[in-house]
Formats: sequence, structure tokens, C-alpha cells
Amino acid sequence: MTTIKTYPQDRLAAQPIGYWSREAATLVISALRTSLAEEHLTQPHWWTLNHIAGAPGTWTRPALTEKLTPYDDQNTDFRAVYDDLTARGWLTESEDGTLTLTRAGEEGRLRAHTRNAEVHTRYRQGIDDATYAATIDTLRRMVANLGGDGDLPS
Repeated sequence: MTTIKTYPQDRLAAQPIGYWSREAATLVISALRTSLAEEHLTQPHWWTLNHIAGAPGTWTRPALTEKLTPYDDQNTDFRAVYDDLTARGWLTESEDGTLTLTRAGEEGRLRAHTRNAEVHTRYRQGIDDATYAATIDTLRRMVANLGGDGDLPS
């Protein structure tokens, strides 16, 4: 575990949240994207695999694209993501447009999950669940205070 310097509460409370939240987000997202790239996946690939696995038989391309687009910061062509996963043999599409993971798709999703879990373990070192939850709740409150949606994503 990396050791960090200890500061008094008044110095920490004076720190700019924008800097620290952006720095954390940048590093976490970069680590996750690097982890996914080992499986030749992007975040939109990952989101697609997880949504289809989490609600089998319910997602079509248009519905899933509508659901995932708000989380996308790279202007992803989701059609290309679905086509790529289909070409790999990880995804099939029925005549009615329902998307389904294949056995290979589920195996790839599980490999990527293991890699992502390692990233989560790394960034959570030295942070207990109560502190992590308080941090998330604080950020949710800040988002809501500034007019954003402070609810957890569905």
C-alpha cells in the first residue's frame, strides 16, 4: 500500500474538490480502460457485456444505446461496439433484435471483471467501506447541490 502524508483537517477541508475529484476520476478511468484494453475492450464494450448479462433477453441495440449514451464521454459508435462483439462471437442478435451473450462473451466478460476487480482493489487500498461510502455520499450531495442527479445509477 502506498503511504501518503498526513495533514490537519483544516488544510484538507481547504482543498479544491474539483482538482481532487477530477484527478481521482482521471486515474481510476485510465486504470480501468488500461485493464479492459488487455482484453481488447473499451468501456462501452464492458458496459454492453454487463447490461446484457445482468438482464438476459431484454436488451435491443436501440434500448441499450439509449441507456449507455449518458455515461459515454467518447462519442462512441455503439453500433460498431455491437458489431465488434458479434464478430468476436461474444454476442448474438435474435430476429426480434434481442441481444444475447454467448458462452465466449460471458467468459470474456468474466476475464475483464477479474482485471477490473484488481483495479478496484488497488484504488481501495487503505480505505475501509465506511470511508468509501462516506466519500461517495459526499460526492452525491455535491452533485445534487449543483443541480445534478445525486441518485445512484440504475
